[in-house]
Amino acid sequence: MRSLQQNLDKFAARGVSVVAVSVDPVDVTRKHCEQQGYTFPFLSDTKTEVIRRYDLLHAAGFGGADISRPAEFLLDAKGKVLWLNLTESIKVRAKAEEILKVMDELASGSRSKPRK
Repeated sequence: MRSLQQNLDKFAARGVSVVAVSVDPVDVTRKHCEQQGYTFPFLSDTKTEVIRRYDLLHAAGFGGADISRPAEFLLDAKGKVLWLNLTESIKVRAKAEEILKVMDELASGSRSKPRK
């Protein structure tokens, strides 16, 4: 997430918006963003509607509470998944540089299949 924040200008230059989604309530999410310095939208999905839509729910995943599996997506304007990094570990997250590279490959046509 920090690498996304540090590269927001590069995403914006490509016409891409960075958005995060969490199961945490708004006040928890707001405090986390303030502490970490995140300036991109960080949405609270306490009813897990978006998380379920993208098949990311990890039921009872943290202390018995439902959480989202770690993932990064590139979506087109219609919500179609163009690329996906889905993992079971928060330590195996895609860095901004990797996502930017994939975006460039998609734009040039050299990458055609979503990564799963």
